[in-house]
Amino acid sequence: MRTMICLAAAFVFSGAMVLEPTNANAVVCADGVQRAGCAGPNGAVVVKKPPPAVVCKTVIVNGVKVRRCT
Repeated sequence: MRTMICLAAAFVFSGAMVLEPTNANAVVCADGVQRAGCAGPNGAVVVKKPPPAVVCKTVIVNGVKVRRCT
């Protein structure tokens, strides 16, 4: 009789676990050339990246100092 009660309790418990809904909390992020963003269960966020900083170097070309900016 005790075995039957344990089996019935296990069956009810496993049935409740199977029928219980689960939440999907996945978050996906991407990093692009111009923008970066994330999408989750509550919506999406997009961030525009600032332009790259200008870097200037002084180099010598044929004995003449030349300033090159990239």
